Amino acid sequence: MPLIQDRVTAANQGTNDKVLCRLKSGWAVIGDVQFLEGYCLLLPDPVVTSLNDLSSSKRLDFLADMALIGDAILEVTDAARINYEILGNTEPELHAHIFPRFADEPEDKRRMPVWFYDWNSAPKFSHIEHSDLAKRLQTTIIKLGEQASRDNGGQAR
Repeated sequence: MPLIQDRVTAANQGTNDKVLCRLKSGWAVIGDVQFLEGYCLLLPDPVVTSLNDLSSSKRLDFLADMALIGDAILEVTDAARINYEILGNTEPELHAHIFPRFADEPEDKRRMPVWFYDWNSAPKFSHIEHSDLAKRLQTTIIKLGEQASRDNGGQAR
């Protein structure tokens, strides 16, 4: 089974330890590596191959959830901006990377895509080291989602 499907299946079974919360379009999860603290992903549920496989309304839900996670990362961290990436080249299933970018990143990395970092030596997510960060992200994503729902007249986005 492909990686994204495995992670969504585990999320539905309550065994994906990176899950922050369930959103309308899928699962907000914290990244396996935290070289940019606050890095998260959005995994669609159900899993599809690409954004183009979703109906117009489901696409809007996915993109709104992606931005919601970015808003939460901005609120929780001291990120200067957020980079959003939907690639699907290595893992050919829809998923969005949501990366905080910081003003104090090394000069040679700050203006480059995050893929220029050494992912193999990057700090791995740790429940001990990153539990407070994960909890703050979870709480903020839920809060912002509830605010968005109220702003839409109580209608789910």
